[in-house]
Amino acid sequence: MAGLRKLLDKLKNKGRTAFIPYFTAGDPSMEWTDKFLKTLASAGADVVELGVPFSDPIADGPTNQRAAERSLRAGTTLADIIDFIERFRREGNKTPVVLFSYFNPILQMGLEAFARRAREAGANGVLAVDLPPEEAREYVRVMKAHKLDTIFLASPTTPPERLRLVDKASSGFVYYVSRMGVTGARASLSDTLREELARVRKVVKKPVAVGFGISTPEQAREVAARSDGVVVGSALVSFVEKHPPEQAREKMRELASQMVAAIRK
Repeated sequence: MAGLRKLLDKLKNKGRTAFIPYFTAGDPSMEWTDKFLKTLASAGADVVELGVPFSDPIADGPTNQRAAERSLRAGTTLADIIDFIERFRREGNKTPVVLFSYFNPILQMGLEAFARRAREAGANGVLAVDLPPEEAREYVRVMKAHKLDTIFLASPTTPPERLRLVDKASSGFVYYVSRMGVTGARASLSDTLREELARVRKVVKKPVAVGFGISTPEQAREVAARSDGVVVGSALVSFVEKHPPEQAREKMRELASQMVAAIRK
């Protein structure tokens, strides 16, 4: 059994839903990426998604797009992020890390080189946002060969037959996009999310983590009741945009702690 799936199943057996925060690596610097990750881990993150900045982030809303731009201006590369994970592991940190990337940076490094380097560094899984499972056979083979979990996206418009394909291609968990559109904090959850997740769970056998638009502890609690993982991104990323790094870190800690408390009630 793959590592991330085993972790989420273990939490489920304990009656817990995983808290999975996301932020963009290299925003505003890799030094702060280290501090943000450790802060989120200490606040109770079960898995952390590290965003790989990309110049054409089609799945990301304005908040994450601006974070990617700041990170790219700071000179962040995929190799820098993998090197960071290696240092993070060398210090003895155990928090699972998923690389949330577009396929282009991975392809630029080379599938084999990326997978080998990421696994050696200590990454646990990869989500290539714009890579459809229909075109991911070689990618899945290489990631599996290097013991990296794969994660694919499903959405409200994904039909049952494609849900089965997403489920089969995903070894860690299936990432369910809670509403149509791009990432970004929302004032409310989709009115149909409950029914959609019930539909998904009839088909998908792997754990299901839900993201896109979750920004408050109340929303996280509601999603946690119907999923195996709650992904929170833009609400955390916005702190980096609006505040100096030290203040952003404290606000991340506060919101993450509230989220963890909410989903574990």
